[in-house]
Amino acid sequence: MKHCFISDLHLSEKTPELTQAFLKFLNESKEACTHFYILGDLFETWIGDDDNSPFNTKIKEALSAFTANGPETFFIHGNRDFLIGDLFAKDTGIKILPDPFSFMIDGQKIVLSHGDFLCTDDVDYISFRSQVRGKDWQTAFLSKSLDERLQIAASLRSDSKAATAEKSNEITDVNNEEVINFVSKHKPDLFIHGHTHRPNIHDVGSSKRIVLGDWGNYGWFLTFDNQEFNLEKFSIAWL
Repeated sequence: MKHCFISDLHLSEKTPELTQAFLKFLNESKEACTHFYILGDLFETWIGDDDNSPFNTKIKEALSAFTANGPETFFIHGNRDFLIGDLFAKDTGIKILPDPFSFMIDGQKIVLSHGDFLCTDDVDYISFRSQVRGKDWQTAFLSKSLDERLQIAASLRSDSKAATAEKSNEITDVNNEEVINFVSKHKPDLFIHGHTHRPNIHDVGSSKRIVLGDWGNYGWFLTFDNQEFNLEKFSIAWL
């Protein structure tokens, strides 16, 4: 069984090159993989499952075709698409997993996460994350009209980009002590996450921490098959 992991594609109608690369990757992965995992931030933004824009519909239809008689497909919320819900899952055939999520592959313990909760040095972001992941905030937000939600999302993205530009790389990366504590608690053989856009493989004691890359000039993915893992990339052509 071949397992494939991706994250941080940040798809939007403003980046058709990424969309095309994703659709091609799905087509190539349908026969190559038995299990497919999206570890958050598939979309640049997601304002609710009732947003049936042509772009969102295109991605949902592609995922639905992919999961039909294809790989079993799983999703973990990212910081951009944490409002993806049961309707999206039903429309696409994916299964939404809690964050973190632990399971076994070929006798090895795998722990999956988006990874943003590890960035505890970014105090402002952790506070914001706690707020928007709360039921009260989400209920209030989803009760607004689509136009209102689009405006709020655009404002939040703008504020986020401005704030991130002023933060050091250390602040926006994971906190090493937080990583050590998490790995000590869960004791995985492989801990796989995204979010930081810093693809790499790290040793944490006897565990491996694998950080998936974001999609931009390259599309990053991880494969796990016969107890071997490979972090790979392919070039994305931009017009």
